[in-house]
Amino acid sequence: MIEQYLLSWLLPVIVVFIVSYAIFTLWLTYFWNKIKSFRDSAVNSPDFISVIIPVRNEEENIGALLQDLAHQSFSFSQFEVLVMDDSSTDNTAKVVNDISQHAACNIRLISLPDIATSSPKKRAIETAIGSAKGNLIVTTDGDCRVQPGWLQAIATCHKVTGARLISAPVTFSEETSLTDHLQTVEFASLIGSGASAISAGYPSLCNGANLTYEKAAFLAVDGFDGVRHIASGDDEFLMHKIAAKYPGSIHFLKNPQAVVSTSPHKNWAGFFRQRKRWASKWKHYQSRTPLILALYIFMSNFSFLLTGPLLLSGHITLNAFLILAALKCLPEWLFLGTVLQFLQKPKSVWYIPVTQVFYPFYVCFFGLVAQQSEYMWKGRKLV
Repeated sequence: MIEQYLLSWLLPVIVVFIVSYAIFTLWLTYFWNKIKSFRDSAVNSPDFISVIIPVRNEEENIGALLQDLAHQSFSFSQFEVLVMDDSSTDNTAKVVNDISQHAACNIRLISLPDIATSSPKKRAIETAIGSAKGNLIVTTDGDCRVQPGWLQAIATCHKVTGARLISAPVTFSEETSLTDHLQTVEFASLIGSGASAISAGYPSLCNGANLTYEKAAFLAVDGFDGVRHIASGDDEFLMHKIAAKYPGSIHFLKNPQAVVSTSPHKNWAGFFRQRKRWASKWKHYQSRTPLILALYIFMSNFSFLLTGPLLLSGHITLNAFLILAALKCLPEWLFLGTVLQFLQKPKSVWYIPVTQVFYPFYVCFFGLVAQQSEYMWKGRKLV
């Protein structure tokens, strides 16, 4: 009797979530395709740019990034690079100093004191902005690579749109294994959904590895005030604050030259720590849109997981299960395939079905694990 009662409302709820999720995914595809592509053409009187790179123990990676910045097509007189060394215990500072002495662009190393803080990255960015000469702040990470037209593409987008904040694409540099491709597909879903939401006028997701904002806008919203105690979120919390103060001022930069790349995780421990850190942000969202979106995606994937036990127990037929699976997976394939093609990852498109098998478990797992707010980052325990 109880089982029959539960099924009488559970099945309709599952169907509603899966059907609405299919519509939602098609909605994402529509708004992704609506995003205007910006050519990285030269602009008259571009704003001076300060590139901020918070680092800790990046001696193996920071040199390549600085070399990329030294080969930008953007005028060297129009930007500076601030490397914020957060008490590295390796040779990061030496690598930066050695390159800065011979680089064509202006590179400055600023060493931060080893003081305990719940959000070292926010502290690094705030300190850098206090010393930055630029009207435009661009952030990336020490383990990233950028293309020659990166800063030119950003400057063009800012000049054309007048955006207060520009979110830009991030992907992985090279895939050599199944897990690399799975990470690329999963990451593309985050970048694509964030871009589509911005295009629709509901900024929710962005990535600090490729983020631009006006210094004046940062100061106008009091920077990280109110979220400084939260370990992650130097990107999304700031975007939400700027979007609230300046509605319609957030843009996504859809330009292949603007794509920033980084290496995929080579071990599951690193992947777990990063995704746990990202997932932990949702409960701190002050804007309703990303909070509702996070809960909706969790419930939609959880609903799909429930169809497995219902099929095995005979409460739904195989045909019904396949229809529900098609409703979820086909729009996802269309959306992810479109985003991956833009990111120039055609091989990863073929790994979408494998990702779709694991993704519902992944979403539900990290949605629950993220409730434990303590985690390790760069050898430090953060809360």
